[in-house]
Formats: sequence, structure tokens, C-alpha cells
Amino acid sequence: MPTARPIPLWLNRDTFKHPLNHNTNMKYNLLGNTGLKVSELCLGTMTFGGRGFWTAIGTLDQQAVDHLVRTAVDGGINFLDTANIYSEGLSEEMTGKAIRNLGLKREDLVIATKVRGQMAGTPNGTGLSRKHILHEIDASLKRLQVDYVDLYQIHGFDPLTPLEETIDTLDTLVKSGKVRYIGCSNLAAWHIMKAVGYSTQHRLAKFVSLQAYYTIAGRDLERELAPLLLDQQIGLMVWSPLAGGFLSGKYKRDGTGTQDARRINFDFPPIDKDRAFDILDVLEPMAAEKGATVAQLALAWLLHQKVVSSVIIGANKPEQLEDNLKSVGVTFTQAELQRIDEVSKLPAEYPGWMIERQGGDRKKH
Repeated sequence: MPTARPIPLWLNRDTFKHPLNHNTNMKYNLLGNTGLKVSELCLGTMTFGGRGFWTAIGTLDQQAVDHLVRTAVDGGINFLDTANIYSEGLSEEMTGKAIRNLGLKREDLVIATKVRGQMAGTPNGTGLSRKHILHEIDASLKRLQVDYVDLYQIHGFDPLTPLEETIDTLDTLVKSGKVRYIGCSNLAAWHIMKAVGYSTQHRLAKFVSLQAYYTIAGRDLERELAPLLLDQQIGLMVWSPLAGGFLSGKYKRDGTGTQDARRINFDFPPIDKDRAFDILDVLEPMAAEKGATVAQLALAWLLHQKVVSSVIIGANKPEQLEDNLKSVGVTFTQAELQRIDEVSKLPAEYPGWMIERQGGDRKKH
């Protein structure tokens, strides 16, 4: 007789204390179907450096970067996420220098980076070909000043390179020891399922995580990706959890208080602003009641979603990071979660509403 399927261990929340700070409330979650524990908040490094296009995101110098990394680690974060393309490689360099400058132990950290973007103006200077990936992992390791990365993620879809070539190459990196685990970012559900199927069939390394956009103001991921991740036991790393700063508390319907906000120069990711303001109308009084900030509530809501493994937070100022770190201590009543869900939930779409309708009779049992 087949036994009932157990609750996946990777959904468990671990409450052990961080060795460097016994006062933190940070929890550590297993990343996907692995034994790797990552902090529920992850420090994003997109604001480090500032070259070319990336000046619109942040221009932090090394001293500021060191301070942010120190603050993050002291707050219980053991997970750092960067990418080769951030500030044209400078973000990786500064991340590596910060680790050295602060005397942090490599083994205490989970370091993630990515590959896909344009790193050279040559025919093979971008994409997910075997040639490009093998070149870029060595370049990333050199910039980070490490022998391996814990999580190597493809940064998006490459329509020119066969997915099989990409997976074969990533598996080579895992076997070589340069990469511990592989992940993906910004893929469709069918991309991920195709990759998982190919890896399973050929006994190759599988994607253990997806890095994707998810926020109260943008819950599209719940349609196809979230059910897939839960079913396949793939972890979720959330980028832009505050919707490009829209949920930071700066933005008002009348346009006041946004003169120095990032969305003035870089209005991304796209959101339904009217709907987002309706969400803020619920969050603002709730935050006041809790003695918290709107940003803390927006982050805490994500931490309450069972599909989420870690939420990536970035900052241009130390006080932003310190504020975000406090989100791990925010709790909600069931009534509060219901209010947030009602104002932010997605409109029903096919085939979702039909699946829900037809499955009703089976759920009763």
C-alpha cells in the first residue's frame, strides 16, 4: 500500500539563532529540496558600485558596502545575492572585498550570483551557451575572490541556446566543484518544468530555486509559478519585494513625498498603481497600529507565504536596511492577513477559475 506523501521538509521554518547575533529573530529556511539553510532575508547587491545603466539603482562606494554587509550579517543574514551584470561586474568585486575587509568566514555565508546578461560586445559575450557560461563562472569567482559559489543562477531565458546545452553546462560546474547548487530567474513555468524533466531524465543537477518578482502589489506569480514551485519542491527567492520602492511608504496618491524616490528615474517593475494605492490604504493604518513601517509589513507579508524561501532586500542607505531587517519580527492576525488578501488578490482568470470550480467536490474529501 502506498504511504501518504509527507509534508516536504523544505517548508519547515528553522528558528535557531544566528551564531554572530543571538538577539536576532531571523529564521533559516531550507532552499528548495536541499539541505542548504538560508536566512529568510537575503542581502541584494544591485546598489553596489554604479556603472553605466546601474547608476539609476545605486552608486554605493566600498565603505558603504562594507557597512551594509556588516549590518546584514549582524542582523542574522547569511545569504548574499549578486550577479555578473550588476554594475558590469563591479558589484561582485565589491561584495568579495567586503567579505575580506570584514574578516567574514566563507563557510558562514551562502553566496549566489547569476549569468546571462551582456558582459562583452562580442557575439558570444551574452546568453547561456556553454562557452559563455564557462567563461563567466571563472570571471565571477575571480571578482568575488572565492573558490566556489553556493548558488549559480541563470538570469533569464535565452531563446537561442537549447535549454539542454545550458543544463548540461551547469551540471558540469556542479561536478567540478565551482558551483554547489543551480537556480534560475525570470523563467516561465514551462521553462522550469522542461528543465526539471530533462535533469531528472538524465540524472543531472536540477534547479533548486527560482528568483522571481513577487509582492503584495504584484501577485502574478501565484497563477502558475507558485503551484509549480510547491509541487516540485523548488525554493523561491523574491526580488523587488517592495515593488521598486512603491511599497516603501514614500508614495502618496497626490504625488507628494516622491522627489527623491527611485521610481522617478526608473519606473520599474510595472504595477497597477491605483490598485497599489488601495493596498497602501490598508497597510498604512495597520502599520501605525503595530508601531511598524509600511515596508516592514510588505516584507513580512511575503515571509508569511509558504512558497517563499528568502526575500531579497537591497538598500542605498543604512537606515533602509535596518528598517527592513525589523520585518522578521512582524506578525499578523488571521483577520489582518485576510484584509490584505482581499485588497491585493488577483482577478480570476481562466483556467484557474475553472480548475477551482471543478475541484470543489474533490476538496471536500
